[in-house]
Amino acid sequence: MEIVEDIVIVGAGIAGLTTSLGLHRLGIRSLVLESSDKLRMTGFAFMTWNNAWRALDAIGIGESLRQQHDLLLSIYVATTFLVTPPSEMPFENEVRCLQRRFVLETLAKELPTGTIRFSSKVVSIEESGYFKRVHLADGTILKTKVLIGCDGVNSVVSKWLGLPKPAFAGRSAIRGYSNFKGGHGFGPKFRQFLGKGYKSGLLPCDDETVFWFLTWTPTSKEEEIDEDPVKLKQFATSKLKDTDEEMRSVVERTMVEGLVSSPLRYRRPWELLWGNISKGNVCVAGDALHPMTPDLGQGGCSALEDGVVLARCLGEALLKPGKKIKEKVDDEEEEYKRIEMGLKKFAQQRRWRGIDLISTAFMVGFIQESNWNMMNLFRDKFLSRFLGGMVISKANFDCGKLH
Repeated sequence: MEIVEDIVIVGAGIAGLTTSLGLHRLGIRSLVLESSDKLRMTGFAFMTWNNAWRALDAIGIGESLRQQHDLLLSIYVATTFLVTPPSEMPFENEVRCLQRRFVLETLAKELPTGTIRFSSKVVSIEESGYFKRVHLADGTILKTKVLIGCDGVNSVVSKWLGLPKPAFAGRSAIRGYSNFKGGHGFGPKFRQFLGKGYKSGLLPCDDETVFWFLTWTPTSKEEEIDEDPVKLKQFATSKLKDTDEEMRSVVERTMVEGLVSSPLRYRRPWELLWGNISKGNVCVAGDALHPMTPDLGQGGCSALEDGVVLARCLGEALLKPGKKIKEKVDDEEEEYKRIEMGLKKFAQQRRWRGIDLISTAFMVGFIQESNWNMMNLFRDKFLSRFLGGMVISKANFDCGKLH
């Protein structure tokens, strides 16, 4: 069975749903393919800075998410093995920790019924004139004018474009959350603890929910614990024995079902510099484009930016000036060329932003999790404010409006 669609987006994550909603706001329909049978909530929560809120406001869902998540006022940083007083710096950004479930559900509810097609795994892509034919595991074939890959680090679409698989960053992460009925009492503060070879932190999402993380450089033996949630919790508790009591209490309170562990992967910056972000009527966004380590808190934020910029570029290609709905174009070649130019414009606007975020995040993580005593001493004495300033500077980006 072959179905014809104007725009097919692979992946119902943050980038895919943001792109689809941005197009919907412009009067352009899209179909989102999700390989799972429901929205995936892996990762539980993520930080949102000013740049993310600009994107969320651009697609019209910022205010509803603000009402469900507390504003964080400052970041508290302490070391666990050097006699260095902790530091605290107020946020000059709008910073919140958003629960991924709320973000995805809010995006999905704003889309027309039938926009998301679940249990739809892409197995191959082939050329068909000015179209792409997308083959699904259930035998369905979709013929589309535009194909957008928002299908994560193991992207089928990025592989079709010739982008290499993301590289292992040499570090791993455990993420979890805890619920405190009646309130956690931690206040609106992001707490971060820097150890020798590891980093941890906790962020309140609201009055009762706290998200926490641990990143470290694993040994070969430690890589074996990834699949066992009980061992994950034991490992995290052991690793954090020298941290603040509040951090330990959050981890101890976490149910093992709420733990996720994964190796950290990133795209090498030169792959974005020389590789194909777009090709003809195909492009990638989100983690399929620029997977990065979590040290800037910009993974989810940059996916939101991608969605707004991509929807705007496609809108400019498919809509005639002054029109709010797409007019049918009889000339397929002309339409293909307009789509190709729109995706090239997206690639031009996002290439250097992606390179900047990937490179900076990798550097910040390398410095903060160093095993070298001299590096740690230099970091805590001289680099803490510099690194904090770099993190904040990346959050002041403005992706612009949809129109």
